[in-house]
Amino acid sequence: MTPPYWQQASAALALCDPVLATLVERFSGTALASRGDPFATLVRSIVGQQISVKAADSVWARCLAAVPEVTPGGVLESEPETLRACGLSARKVEYVLDLARHFADGQIQVQHWSSLSDAEIIGELTAVRGVGVWTAEMFLIFNQLRPDILPLDDIGLQKAVALHYCHGERPGRRFLVEQGERWRPWRSVATWYLWRSLDPLPVEY
Repeated sequence: MTPPYWQQASAALALCDPVLATLVERFSGTALASRGDPFATLVRSIVGQQISVKAADSVWARCLAAVPEVTPGGVLESEPETLRACGLSARKVEYVLDLARHFADGQIQVQHWSSLSDAEIIGELTAVRGVGVWTAEMFLIFNQLRPDILPLDDIGLQKAVALHYCHGERPGRRFLVEQGERWRPWRSVATWYLWRSLDPLPVEY
């Protein structure tokens, strides 16, 4: 589903930034889209940490086969050995179980997220072992479709800004922050277009 703000955001960014104007035109007809259930999306993000996309897909497929339902209850009912047999490291098993407990005991309440700020949701998510700020930011962009996230530590964003704004030189954090101020309140959208400039295939999380 295309975010309801997409056309407005794209038009606003094209007016304020010549680089983005070119990218908006080049990638017209495509947009960010939410992917899946929040809990399952976070489990998959943990599964994929520090391994290749191909390896992550393989482990995820085994998890889907071994765990009847990728829900907090379904995960908590699974034996740790079952999860290990899917290809998860012992540490990742701990992370997945901790995530399931946070959902099951109400420390993470998805139904309240619409009333929470981006920072408050990031705070909830990073209280889970194995979920860092970058993972939480990607989740806000790709699952929750939050429009104004600027993932300063994202390598893809840094590369794209270097290419388009810094003559190939890696930008400093201050430059990224200042550049992002030009894109408010649509920094997620700007980031998505910049990712696309590096890879014409739609970015997914």
